[in-house]
Amino acid sequence: MANILIVEDEQAMQAILAEYMGNGGHTCFTAGDGVDALTILKNHPMDLMILDVMMPHLDGFSVCKLARELSSMPIIMLTARGDEADKLKGYDYGADDYMTKPFSPKVLLAKVNALLRRASAAPAGTIYAGKISLQPNAHRACLDGQALTLTHKEYALLAFLMANPSQVFSREQLLNRVWGYDFQGSTRTVDTHIKTLRQKLGEEGRHIVTLIRSGYKFEVTV
Repeated sequence: MANILIVEDEQAMQAILAEYMGNGGHTCFTAGDGVDALTILKNHPMDLMILDVMMPHLDGFSVCKLARELSSMPIIMLTARGDEADKLKGYDYGADDYMTKPFSPKVLLAKVNALLRRASAAPAGTIYAGKISLQPNAHRACLDGQALTLTHKEYALLAFLMANPSQVFSREQLLNRVWGYDFQGSTRTVDTHIKTLRQKLGEEGRHIVTLIRSGYKFEVTV
């Protein structure tokens, strides 16, 4: 069904994850450290990555950030710590979801399948707004004809806002519609993604309008 890269230095955990993903119908690639993971990504297109935070040579945050230069695939990070600061750092670097150890491999597989469904479910037709163009079938966003390097969630957030112009959405609504109803993080995640989106869009970031105490909207005429 999908090519999944499992980046985990604990061999026992790596084997368990590969078994569950394989039983779920997915093809698994494994790496024991961040350096190997990036080498695999450069040579084999992946549909999703499961990434441990604590690893030798290169930690998960660094791998996540570098992986975003190569792919917009969904990334699920695994961590032994549940600190909000760590989660926010991961989301800021491009992670799509978090699992705190110990966790259920069955729940992880469910999250994997949910993220893969969202990544593949895209409406047909190109959407235009100012110098921004969105090609849902290709999962591609461009600024003045040049491809943008967006994380999976940045792309999903931009696509959702552009598909619903002038509509105001609260942070909670955006979390539900873009991240999913099972998301456990803070609404600050939305603010972080809006900030990075605006930075990547440059002057066109003006189309994403903040409404104090209300939320955000995408306004083409601003």
